[in-house]
Amino acid sequence: MPSSSADRPAGFLVPARRRGHEFLDAPRTAPAAMVLRELEDVVRTNAFFGGARAVVSEVVDALRDARGAATLLDVGTGLGDIPRRARDAVARHGVALTTIGVELSEAAARASLALTGASACADAFRLPFADRSVDVVTCSQVLHHFEEPASSALLRELDRVARHRVIIGDIRRDWMAVAGVWLASWPLGFHAHSRHDGVTSVLRGFTAAELSAMVRRALDRPARVVNRAGFRVTASWTPAPTVA
Repeated sequence: MPSSSADRPAGFLVPARRRGHEFLDAPRTAPAAMVLRELEDVVRTNAFFGGARAVVSEVVDALRDARGAATLLDVGTGLGDIPRRARDAVARHGVALTTIGVELSEAAARASLALTGASACADAFRLPFADRSVDVVTCSQVLHHFEEPASSALLRELDRVARHRVIIGDIRRDWMAVAGVWLASWPLGFHAHSRHDGVTSVLRGFTAAELSAMVRRALDRPARVVNRAGFRVTASWTPAPTVA
C-alpha cells in the first residue's frame, strides 16, 4: 500500500539532490551489450524494490473502468517488464491492453519486443505519436536523468500524447535507499556499472514535493503524487482536453 503523499520532513535521511552521471544517460552511444546488461539489472531492481508494482498499480487505477480494450505507451521501456506486468494486471479486470515501448537505444527497442509486443526506437522528446493518441502513457525511472528545462519538456511531450492518463514512476531520494540499493546489488548480481548507476539514480531522485512542483511547473496543473514502498514515488494526472 502507498504511504501518504506528504513528504517526510527534510532531515539527515534526505540528501540534497545531486546531478551525477550514469552510464545509461546516453544509451544510444553506449555499447549495445552494456546497455542490455544494465537493463537486465533494472528489471531486477523493478521487481525487488517495487518500481514495477508502483507504476502498474497506477495503470490498474487508470483502466479499472475501461471497456474492452485500451492502449499503453511506455517511454523508456527498457526490456519491457512494466508493460508486460501492466497487461497481465488489467487483464484480470477484463481489459485487453495493447502495449508499445519506446527506447532511445535500438538494441533495447528490439529486445523489448518480446514483452511489449510493439516497440519504437525514438527520442522521448519527439515521440512519433499523434496528440491524444494513446490511452495511458507511462514513464518509469527516466525523469531523474534530466534537469530543467529538459525535464519540463519531457513532461509536456508525455502529456501531449496521452488521452486518459500520464503516469510517472521514479526513485524517492533517501540515504536508506542509497544503502539498500548498494547492499542489494551484490546478492542480485548487478554489474559494476549498474551498482554505480543505482546509487547515482537514488541521489538524482525526487521527494514527493519536488515531483509535484515539477509537474505543476511544466503543465500548470496538479498531479496526484504518492510515496510508495521501496523508496518509490509516482505522479499521475489526466491531460487537459484538446481545444479544437
